[in-house]
Amino acid sequence: MFYCLYFMLLVKGAKVMQHEKKSFCVLILAAGKGTRMLSKKPKVLHTILEEALLYYPLSELRSVGLNDISVLVGFAGESVEEWTREKFPEVNVLWQREQLGTGHAAKLAQEWWKEYENVIILPGDTPLIRAETLLKFKNMHIEKDNSCSFLSFELTDPSGYGRVIRDGLSVRIVEHKDATPDEQKCREVNSGMYIFKTSALSAVIDDLNCENSQKEYYLPDAIALIEKSGGRTDAVRAADATEFNGINDPKQLAEATAVMKKRILDKWMSHGVRCNDPISTWIGPKVKLGEDIEIQPNVQMFGDTSVGNCCKIGSFTILHDTVLGDNVEIIGSVRIKKSSVGENSVIGPFVFIRDGAELNQNVHVGRFVEIKKSILRNGSKVPHLSYVGDADIGERTNIGAGTITCNYDGEKKHFTKIGNNCFIGSDTMFVAPITIGNDVVTGAGSVITDDIPDGALGVARAKQRNIEGWSSRRKKPKGEN
Repeated sequence: MFYCLYFMLLVKGAKVMQHEKKSFCVLILAAGKGTRMLSKKPKVLHTILEEALLYYPLSELRSVGLNDISVLVGFAGESVEEWTREKFPEVNVLWQREQLGTGHAAKLAQEWWKEYENVIILPGDTPLIRAETLLKFKNMHIEKDNSCSFLSFELTDPSGYGRVIRDGLSVRIVEHKDATPDEQKCREVNSGMYIFKTSALSAVIDDLNCENSQKEYYLPDAIALIEKSGGRTDAVRAADATEFNGINDPKQLAEATAVMKKRILDKWMSHGVRCNDPISTWIGPKVKLGEDIEIQPNVQMFGDTSVGNCCKIGSFTILHDTVLGDNVEIIGSVRIKKSSVGENSVIGPFVFIRDGAELNQNVHVGRFVEIKKSILRNGSKVPHLSYVGDADIGERTNIGAGTITCNYDGEKKHFTKIGNNCFIGSDTMFVAPITIGNDVVTGAGSVITDDIPDGALGVARAKQRNIEGWSSRRKKPKGEN
């Protein structure tokens, strides 16, 4: 009786575990070298709009709620793994030490995907795939109860692609190099994107062979094996062939960049962003833009950049990982990296702001100024020809032309603090570390080496000496050596 009850509990527990399998996981194949890229960098880490190719499918998957993802790495896999763990820490990383084809890759990942009911398998070098296409693909697979579904599309010139060969209800894929002349005429091609019921894939994965021109294990061969065993297979034809543009060489990388660039700009212009010259404007996929924004020609915005409402971005400006508040005007020829600018501020032209600088509200930074790792508080001004590094500038303080915070002693960086309501004379040198109080004035041309208390005038320059007759004494009579 005891053993019978124990056996019944085991069977019931097994059924519960089977029922608790998650529906979908995603395996992204990112092990390839990309020989035709002629680069030491793995193909999936080449960039479009300063984001790795791998970023794009991962982002689209995340947006439709597909979060159980593994990336299979191989060539230069350490760098791909490092990138993945930094950018998408929730994503699992698997290894394909020897690249023997897509079927071999799926086999290596079997211990992971067998814990799910379905596995979506995608190539890592197709950055133009859209979330809505993936969602439709997934839903069609469920609706038709397919053992295997794959995305297909039509090309005028299908050279190099596996052909989708339909024979009544039967569907199979023939690789280009293995296709007959008649099969090569077929214009419907395989995208390399699949969904398998894991039970169906597990049943045939060990039967794949490498009896082909490349001596590789092809995942498409699993489709024929599944169909032969009675499983339902189907090709889901997609309307937009550009979504499946693969990246095999620098030319294709540039072509995909042009498509993504236009796609992003079209989206923002449909939301009211005024882009004066879309051809010369570059906006990355992670950039966020507010309302009533004007972007002049030759502007680039990348990374985690966010622009508030009613901003104007002048020509030849590059923003990277930058936050702009509302009503900020960038006059032009400005570089801002990993920094923020508060609302109602005016920046430029010819300004470089970098390394975590924080500009508060109503700040003005003008011509030929560099701000590095510093805070400029509300209403402060650095109008022109100055360097402010490792400093805290108080509210309503005016920094005169040619002022420099001398923050580096040859070994270490030192900090400068300047208080509120200060008037800093032109060509003042602050030798850090140093603290300047509130309501301080410095004399033009001063080299300040000591702290200045509140309300004081700081002057540190040599007494002027006039030598009369100097010019005439310098001039020698003609003929003298």
